[in-house]
Amino acid sequence: MADESRWNAGGRATLIATLTAPPGPELAAETAGADWLELRADLAGDLDPDPLARLFPGRLLYTLRSRAEGGAFEGRDERRRRRLLAAAGRFDLVDLEAARDLAPELLAAIPPERRVISWHGAAADPAGLADCFGRMAAVPAALYKLVPAAVQPGDGLAPLQLLAELGRRDVAAFAQGTEGVWTRLLAPRLGAPVVFGAAGARPGAPGQPSVRTLLADYGLPELGPVERLFGIAGNPVAHSLSPRLHNGAYRALGVAALYLPFQTESFGDFWLEVVESGVLEALGMPLAGLSVTTPFKEAALAVAGAESPLAGHIGAANTLICNQGVWEAESTDPDGVLVPLARLGAAIAGRRALVLGAGGGGRAAAVGLAHAGASVTLSSRGRERGQAASKLGLPFVAAADLDPAGFDLLVNATPLGRGPGDPLPFSREDLARLPAGAVVVDLVYGDEPTPLARAAGAAGVRCVEGREVLLGQALAQFRLMTGRELPVALGRRLLGLPAADPASAGGEAG
Repeated sequence: MADESRWNAGGRATLIATLTAPPGPELAAETAGADWLELRADLAGDLDPDPLARLFPGRLLYTLRSRAEGGAFEGRDERRRRRLLAAAGRFDLVDLEAARDLAPELLAAIPPERRVISWHGAAADPAGLADCFGRMAAVPAALYKLVPAAVQPGDGLAPLQLLAELGRRDVAAFAQGTEGVWTRLLAPRLGAPVVFGAAGARPGAPGQPSVRTLLADYGLPELGPVERLFGIAGNPVAHSLSPRLHNGAYRALGVAALYLPFQTESFGDFWLEVVESGVLEALGMPLAGLSVTTPFKEAALAVAGAESPLAGHIGAANTLICNQGVWEAESTDPDGVLVPLARLGAAIAGRRALVLGAGGGGRAAAVGLAHAGASVTLSSRGRERGQAASKLGLPFVAAADLDPAGFDLLVNATPLGRGPGDPLPFSREDLARLPAGAVVVDLVYGDEPTPLARAAGAAGVRCVEGREVLLGQALAQFRLMTGRELPVALGRRLLGLPAADPASAGGEAG
C-alpha cells in the first residue's frame, strides 16, 4: 500500500480545492481551509506553479483531464505526455489517467509518492469498480481515484460499497453528476482520504460543491461521528440552505448525524434504489429521515406507510421519518408561514389571505392560515392544481383573474423569484395598492433578498422572506428527526438572519 502520511487522519479529511480558471486576488478566500490546490490545466491552462504557491500556502496537484473522462483536453498523446512531464518537475502531485497515462516514460519521471491514478467513467456495479481498482492498484501511487457517473439514483451506492469493502486510506471513490453530490460527502466517512471542492464559481465537474460550501454546510474537513443520515430530496436542491442549518445544529448540539442533499429526477426511483435498497444500513449509516421539497411532496405522501392527519388533509408531506421500520409522513410546512408571522407580530385571525401556488407548499400554507383563523383564497396558474386545491374546501381564483389588492396577507408559494429573469409573482402596482398593515410572505429564498422582498420593501409592505419560512418549518422538522430542539438563535445565525425579531426591523424583514 502506498504511503498515506500526506493525508489527514484522526477524524479529519483532506480538502483539495479545484482551480478551473486563472486565479485572482480572491483565491485565498475561496480556498481557505483547503490543504491542496488542484490545477485543472485542461480548463485553466498550464499556469506557473510559483505564483500559485505564493497565493496558496498548501501543496499543488496538476490535473490534465481528458475529454474522454469528462475534461477538456483532447490533444495528441505526445502533446499530453509533454505537458505531464513538464508538470512532474514542478508540482507535488500529478494526476495520471489509468486508461492513457501509465506509460513507462511517465512512470519513470513521476515516482509513486507523487502519483494520483484516476479513472472517470460510466456507472458500474461494485464488482465492476473492484475490477477497475485492481488494475489501477497494480501501479503504485499515493492516491487512487475512481469516479463513476451517477445517472440513476442508485448509481451512487457502488463507489461507497467499494470504499467499505477495501478499507484503505489511499482510495477516493464517489459518483459524479448532480445526482451523486451526496456521495462526495459520505465517502470520507467510509475511508476516502480527500474531498474535492471548487475554488470558485466554476466547478471542476458537474455537481462539485465549492470549498466554502463544504466548510459552511457540511463542517468539513472535520469528520464528526455519524450514526444516522438525514437529507433533503428534491429537484433542484443545490440552492438549499437546509444542509447548513441541520448540520450546523448537529455539530452544536452533539448529534451524531449527517444531513445530505439528494437531488433526483425521479422520487420513485430514488426511493426504490437508495432508501429501500438497504445499502446505507449495511454501511452502518441508516437513512432515518428526509425533508422533501419541490416537486416531490405529493410523492412523499404516497410512499409513506403512515401519515399524519395534517399531511393527509394537505395531500402532501415535506417530512418523512422512519419509526421502527415504518416511514411516516408529516407536514411542517404550515409552521413555515405561521411561526415567522407570529414573530413579526402579524395578526392572522380574521385576515384575508391569498396563497399563490397550489402545490404541496401552497396547500400547506393555506391550511395553516385557515386553521389560524384567516379567510384564505388559493390561486394557481394550473387548472388541475385548482381542482386539487378545491378538496381543501377553500375558494380558488385563477391567477389571470386575480386582484391581490383585496388581501391583507399574500403568500408566494411558486418558484418565481428563484431564476434570474423571473417575473414578480405580485406586481409592484399590486403591492402599492395593498391595505395598511398588509404582509407578504415569500417561500423563495437566496443569498440575498428576493426580487419580491425588495419590491415589497420599496412599497412599504412588511415581508417575511424565505429564510424565515425555512427556519419556521425546520424547528418542528428537526424535533421530529432528532428528538431535540433546534435553538432559534442558533438557527438564525446559521441562516444569516438578524438576531433581533423581525418586528423590530420594520419594513422588509431580512
